[in-house]
Amino acid sequence: MSVYRDLGLRPLINAWGTVTAVGGSLLAPEVLDAMREAAGAYVDLHALQARAGERIAAALDVEAACVTAGAAAGLTVATAAAMTRDHPELRARLPRASGLPDECLMLRGHRNRYDTAVAVAGARVVEVEDATGASVEELRRALSERTALLLWMAEARSLPGSPPLAEVAAVLHEHGIPLVVDAAAEVPPRALVRQMLDEGADLVVLSGGKEVRGPQSSGMILGRRELVAACAAVAYPHHGVARGMKTDKETIVGLVAAVELFARRDEAVEQAARERMVSELVAGLAGCADLRVRRHVLERPGIQPASIPRAYVRPLHATAAAVAERLRSGDPEVAVGVDGDEIALNPQCLTPEQVPVVVQAVIRACAPVS
Repeated sequence: MSVYRDLGLRPLINAWGTVTAVGGSLLAPEVLDAMREAAGAYVDLHALQARAGERIAAALDVEAACVTAGAAAGLTVATAAAMTRDHPELRARLPRASGLPDECLMLRGHRNRYDTAVAVAGARVVEVEDATGASVEELRRALSERTALLLWMAEARSLPGSPPLAEVAAVLHEHGIPLVVDAAAEVPPRALVRQMLDEGADLVVLSGGKEVRGPQSSGMILGRRELVAACAAVAYPHHGVARGMKTDKETIVGLVAAVELFARRDEAVEQAARERMVSELVAGLAGCADLRVRRHVLERPGIQPASIPRAYVRPLHATAAAVAERLRSGDPEVAVGVDGDEIALNPQCLTPEQVPVVVQAVIRACAPVS
């Protein structure tokens, strides 16, 4: 990896996951080959976007798809499409939304730092919650002629007081209001996308650079044909609110190749490999007196197989944040997650050969500092 060393940087071992801050995921050789070939010629970007959407939709068994410059850009594009639908004269006004439906409903427990993407399109988030949580009745009361959409965060769906997606969708559809799901990092499993659409989501926004293993700057909007068409009319290369969210020809072609590989991957085999790595991490760390280690799973309700397992490590002589810092300054540099007073070792981006290296790095980082 001399390209990084020439820049004065060290490649790191990624035990954190498909996190943007460390590069998302690694591209398969077939994806790199497709991108390299795409770089060798010019093409009509409008036509390429349309054909790429068709191929992605077919691979994932959805009605339609639109390529975006990452999942956050997908949220902006989906919001703009919900506000303007099939009215081209309105698209040019954004983000100046005066006179348009400009409210995006969100359950209060679903708010997070990524929902600022809604504001980029010119919409305003309106929180839905009452004394017992975000109820269907409270959602009905929040609806008005200014409501453009509801943004649902897939990662928050199991929170207490969060009504089922199907119930929320039923209320919205009574009023012709689309439900947009942010599922950026919520696969595996692939079945989640189809399940959410079947439960009533109109659009599902997915990252291309995480588990799909496409270019990090790619994403996709999947769902109802007429709404995806409205998204495509907002998205690059059109002028307007999303013009700066460019998806170059190499990224588009690379994402198509990655999605088609993703659709063919054996998730059971990959899950078994991750289980083996977590078992090796736990076994390798179990005898260390300076820490406590356990297997942990972030449950995904209603979906099988279970989500990616992790090894959770509780340091006994330092905070988890301090140990994570030591790992990032060590040799080799290792990136890990921090969850409260534990560090999280995620096998999603590890190779089996890296597991013993990570074990030794964690043991060193958890040792008392003399």
